[in-house]
Amino acid sequence: MAPALLDAANWSTWAACAVMKVPQVAAVLAARSARGLSVGSLALELTGFLVFLKYQIYYGYPLQTYLEYPILIAQDVVLFLFILHFNGNMKQALLYTVTFVGGWYMLTLQKWIMDLAMNLCTLISAASKFAQLRCLWRTKDSGQVSALTWSMSAYTCATRILTTLMTTNDLIVLIRFITMLVLNIWVTATILHYRKTKKAD
Repeated sequence: MAPALLDAANWSTWAACAVMKVPQVAAVLAARSARGLSVGSLALELTGFLVFLKYQIYYGYPLQTYLEYPILIAQDVVLFLFILHFNGNMKQALLYTVTFVGGWYMLTLQKWIMDLAMNLCTLISAASKFAQLRCLWRTKDSGQVSALTWSMSAYTCATRILTTLMTTNDLIVLIRFITMLVLNIWVTATILHYRKTKKAD
């Protein structure tokens, strides 16, 4: 029973992550606008994903526990470029690229750097969710923000809580997924609230 449950959780997570950012990218492209999306939120999310992936690789965790992260990172980069493009800030792309690539290599210079980065990863990822919430609260408009993308993020956090408990049982990773689950649900609810409010007007 346990191996089948683990396989189902892994496969459903990978399937959701393979298309997670597609609704968001499609919404941005259809509107030719990044209204409602926070560049800061996406930059922090991308930072959190990179740190988490590097941590998993560094400590030799099973590939099944982090296989979705390269896919999510690729999708975030595409979305990030579209947001910069539609906001007229493409010149910043090079700065972000140098920062992310440099950070990726710096993480493993010393073990303590990797451990510190992972401990901060939950705060960084939480900050990304709060940046998106702040953007939604400030504009009172969900704009092009995809509730489907955020709800898929919540689902994958829930499945990763299960897979973490069944495989590595890493407390730092578990706390991260529980925190992200709560915040992803909050962002999804906020998007739906402002979408409903806008329809009522």
